[in-house]
Amino acid sequence: MHKAKKKFGQNFLVDHNIIADIIRSIRPKADDNMVEIGPGLGALTRPLLSHLNTLHVVEIDRDIIARLKTDYPQEKIVIHEGDALKFNFATLAAPLRVVGNLPYNISSPLLFHFADFATHISDMHFMLQNEVVERMVAEPSTPEYGRLSVMLQYRFHMEKLIDVPPDSFHPAPKVNSAIVRIIPMPKKDIYVQDEAIFAEVVMAAFSQRRKTLRNTLRAHLAEADFVQLEINAQLRAENLGHLDYARIANWLATQRTKPTT
Repeated sequence: MHKAKKKFGQNFLVDHNIIADIIRSIRPKADDNMVEIGPGLGALTRPLLSHLNTLHVVEIDRDIIARLKTDYPQEKIVIHEGDALKFNFATLAAPLRVVGNLPYNISSPLLFHFADFATHISDMHFMLQNEVVERMVAEPSTPEYGRLSVMLQYRFHMEKLIDVPPDSFHPAPKVNSAIVRIIPMPKKDIYVQDEAIFAEVVMAAFSQRRKTLRNTLRAHLAEADFVQLEINAQLRAENLGHLDYARIANWLATQRTKPTT
């Protein structure tokens, strides 16, 4: 029996009803180019393989890799040994579908890593800590809404699908979990012109979320700039949607590229 390793954030899904619900949500088709992140003990791997011609898996745990090499039909599974945070998903055929029970200790960095390959991916279905999923899909002016919400919502359509209680896992985590569907937006629908400036503005705005934008964006916008952008400087970071931050970033990009006289 494989013992869960804390250093890899391992909690293995064992609830067969939840597993069936996840597979129904994913709707795998035989010819899908699908990759599973952290297959673990195969809760999703086995049912996925029953639908797919081929499944790619990315796994860092050598003990689990050894199991993958003996427990599954090797003509149907392609094993990529290593850290998903460093894996180049562009090496797999597009359009790529990504699934997985992401390690909760590195879930946010992984989500940003996948954003780098958004044009290569058709959809993603992930098990994450429920608190993280709530932040991902949160609306402006709610307690859950924050930097993660903005930084993902401008790139992806996201939908919470399934609540997963702790007793669905072994060992049981101390938090509730949820399944989220993430679909990259077409490039033409991404309103942000300069992603570096956008990230800079969002980080500054949420650096002290109880302060007004007049204070948090002081280094970026003067009073006249707020007027020009028709944004109330008395609002807080959580009151602006991702399109508002895109407008600020795009305006700043234009200002920075104006020739000096």
